[in-house]
Amino acid sequence: MKISEIGGEFALIRRLMSRDAGDPAIIKGVGDDCAVLAYTPDKYLVVTTDMMVENSHFASQWFTPFQVGRKLMEVNVSDVVAMGGVPRFAFISVALTKETEVEYMDELYRGIYASGAKHGVHLIGGDTTHGSEIVLNLVVIGEVEKNLLCLRSDAKPGDLVCVTGTLGGNQAGLELLLAGKSGHTIEFLEPECRLASEGRLIARYANAMIDVSDGLGSEVRHICEESGVGARIDCGKIPLSPEVIASAGAVGKDPCDYALYGGEDFELVFSIPPERLSRLQEEFPDFTVVGEILPREEGAFLVRDGERIDIGKGYDHFAE
Repeated sequence: MKISEIGGEFALIRRLMSRDAGDPAIIKGVGDDCAVLAYTPDKYLVVTTDMMVENSHFASQWFTPFQVGRKLMEVNVSDVVAMGGVPRFAFISVALTKETEVEYMDELYRGIYASGAKHGVHLIGGDTTHGSEIVLNLVVIGEVEKNLLCLRSDAKPGDLVCVTGTLGGNQAGLELLLAGKSGHTIEFLEPECRLASEGRLIARYANAMIDVSDGLGSEVRHICEESGVGARIDCGKIPLSPEVIASAGAVGKDPCDYALYGGEDFELVFSIPPERLSRLQEEFPDFTVVGEILPREEGAFLVRDGERIDIGKGYDHFAE
C-alpha cells in the first residue's frame, strides 16, 4: 500500500506515532509545531526537527550553499517561535555525497551560523555520514514560560483568525524560477521566520498559533483538527504583497492560491478573542484578520467571490 493511499504525510505520522505509550514528562507530543517537555517549575522545553533534501527542498542551480544553511535554521526556529518560545540550542545531522566540496560546507555552515546568531541559537553537536545526495537535518531546542505556551489546540469559536506579514512569496519565487523568469525570488531563496520576541508578544494575547509551513489552508485545517473547531477564511482579506501579485500574473497563476497552498512563508497564523485584538494591534500591528473560528459542525471553508468552498489542503510530501 502506498503512503498516498492512506491519506498522505500526516496520516502516516498518526499511524506510526500512535504506538508510543507516553511519559508524564511529555506535555505535548505529536500534533504541534514542537514537542513540549517538562523542564522547570515555570518553563517547558520545546523541541523541533526539520529535514532538507537536495533536489526536493533546495536545488543547487538556484540556492547558494549559504542560502541553504540559512534556510535550514530559519525553518526550525519558526516552529519554536510559533509556540511562543525562545530557541536556544541546535544539533545537526548531515549526509554528504563523496563529491561534496569543503568550500560548499564552509558556506553552508556560514549560513547556519548567520541565522543562528540572529535568533540566539548555538549549534552544539551533530553527526555526519555519506549518501547519494545531500540531506540536512536540524534539531532546535528552546524554552517557553508555561503561561506563554501557545498550542494549535486552544482555538475557540468566536476567535478571529489572523496572519502576520504577507503570504505567497515563497511559491511566487519558485514559480518564477521554474518558468525561467526573473523577478521577486528572494522570499523563496532566503525565507525569514518571525523573531521570538514577536511570537512571544502574540502569545500573550492569542489562544492558538501555528507557523505557515504548508500554506494558510493547511495551517488553518491543522488548528481546526487539533482544537475541534471549524473556521471561515475570507480570501479577499488574505494579505498579498504587490510583488507576489505581479509574480503570479507573470506566470498566469492565482496569487491567492500561492498563499493558501504554497507554504514555506514562515509567517504566523493565530486565533485571538475579539476583545484582545485592539491591545495586540497597539503593540504589534503587522498582522491581518482573515477569518473567524466557528463551531466544529460548521466546517472549515473559504469564502471566495461570495462562494463557500472547501478549505483544501496544503503541501503533502506523498500526494500524487
